[in-house]
Amino acid sequence: MRIALAQLELLDTVAGNLAAVKETIARASQQGVDLVVFPEATMKAFNTGRLDTVASESSEHFADEVSTAAQQAGISVVVGMFRPADEVERDGKTRRRVFNSLLLAWPEAGGPGVEYYDKIHLFDAFGFRESDTVAPGSSQVVCDIPLADGTTAAIGLATCFDVRFPEQFVDLAGLGADVIVLPASWNDGHGKVSQWQTLVAARALDSTCFLAATGAARPGGAARAGKAEGPTGVGHSMLVGPDGAVIASAGYGPQLIVADVDLGDLARVRKEIPVLEIRHG
Repeated sequence: MRIALAQLELLDTVAGNLAAVKETIARASQQGVDLVVFPEATMKAFNTGRLDTVASESSEHFADEVSTAAQQAGISVVVGMFRPADEVERDGKTRRRVFNSLLLAWPEAGGPGVEYYDKIHLFDAFGFRESDTVAPGSSQVVCDIPLADGTTAAIGLATCFDVRFPEQFVDLAGLGADVIVLPASWNDGHGKVSQWQTLVAARALDSTCFLAATGAARPGGAARAGKAEGPTGVGHSMLVGPDGAVIASAGYGPQLIVADVDLGDLARVRKEIPVLEIRHG
């Protein structure tokens, strides 16, 4: 299976980000990729305007355009976006919340298949309160996607702050996931890159799945690294094996990583490190 991690620097306009997504899908297709994974919030960068407005005005168009591009390219795509959710009272005001969603689109004979995952664990940490503007999801998602060799792969979906909750990744493995994708817009600050790298590798070991973790590129690149900003992204996308070994990784800036994984390794690693079997008795 060939996987691409599309580490984009996210923009403040849906149109600009959509153009970058389409161009990247085309590039990935030319390299024989089965699955390309984009960052969290690819539809519109965090801290660049109201999420409820962009969700109500642009979510259907964005999803249609991305799924059509996936169908035309003949590859599967995971991309972060926002969708309308609910209304809540916060600080005496009524707020329209959104879902922080992942769109999974894959090619099918009759048109693209589409599934959504809504981020379960919201980023109420490091001085942020994502739950003020985002409603939590409640369902785990694992979907089969087609591969170029005629087989399929089971893809589990998780987003950014979910990585701090091991049980979610174990549950996805229990639902049959071969590869867990983890789009993120990780906030920067002291020690945050090392936390990200440690957590991603740990979740691969917990689940004995491949982890395809795509972060948003760091605005300003390495020159601004370590400054407490976010959630804007710190880059450092990683493709990690079920044994925790890093297969491919990126730095701070925009980058498209393409690497092959052997899904046959799952059986070997799960025999050597049978944590799922022991956990489930």
